[in-house]
Amino acid sequence: MTAERQPAAQDLAKLEFRQIVQFVESQEAPPPIDAMDTTDIFRRFPDLADVDVRDVMIDGRHGDIPGRIYRCTDTATTGFVWVHGGAFIGGGLDMPEAHWVSLAVASQGFSVLSLDYHKALRGVHFPFPSDDVLDGWLWATQHTDRLRVEAGDLHLGGASAGGNLVAGVAKRLRDGAGPLPSSLVLAYPIIHPELPPLSAELREKLAAEKSASSFPAETVREMNLQYAGSEDVLGDPYAFAANGQLTGQPPVFILNSEADFLRASGEAYGDDLRNAGVEVTVETEPGTHHGHLNGPDEPGAIPSIERLTKWLHDHHRSGVSR
Repeated sequence: MTAERQPAAQDLAKLEFRQIVQFVESQEAPPPIDAMDTTDIFRRFPDLADVDVRDVMIDGRHGDIPGRIYRCTDTATTGFVWVHGGAFIGGGLDMPEAHWVSLAVASQGFSVLSLDYHKALRGVHFPFPSDDVLDGWLWATQHTDRLRVEAGDLHLGGASAGGNLVAGVAKRLRDGAGPLPSSLVLAYPIIHPELPPLSAELREKLAAEKSASSFPAETVREMNLQYAGSEDVLGDPYAFAANGQLTGQPPVFILNSEADFLRASGEAYGDDLRNAGVEVTVETEPGTHHGHLNGPDEPGAIPSIERLTKWLHDHHRSGVSR
């Protein structure tokens, strides 16, 4: 982020979510979320320089969907479609949660397709962002040659709002929209239309962490309503995957940030999936706040990449496909 944009970003942190939406909608282009210069990434993480990166434009039902393919010089056997977060109103392919994560995962022998999507701004709401992710996933399943992976060995994942989108798309796929992923990866996701109750342990953690990310229940509701577009959509099982039946899904990995209001959503969804008979693993990265994959220099970022890639390795070809 440039020096000229920093004061605006600092001011945004003091605003309520509705005020942030109004500010973003007043701009000609949404402010970037801590975009990292690629040269700087390679200087700090020289092992990522071997990853081949190519932009693609995917034809979606609502227009072009920007994507970016990451491939290691070695032949990959497993593909991973990844979707960044941004509270449904921000973010892009250049933010670390998209670009750095994709580079880091690709460097471990995977082919990655990072997807962008319509933001919930200026009258755009569900299902537009969900349709973009679904169309991007279907494109990946039909172009495994571009990813250089075998058909049927693709995983789907997302962070924060992106975690919401991929969880909803996984249920759409379960219900006939296309091939299911081999597994689903959710990083600090928001899955519920209303934030579930916080555990006593999480309340204590948040009280002790003054710098913890601010996503209390009222903010979560405003953010979700901005995405949904109306109260009625808050109950839709594809807009918020915690709604409705949870059976019939592929294995799910949920990685939460420790001092994060949204951990309540990730933990509750993990419990509900387990009760529905879905294979699920829920882990928490110690010493982290919401969005820690957007900070490559944070202590928990690299350990989380290691957790994520271990899951993908362990679930190579283990999923279900239609």
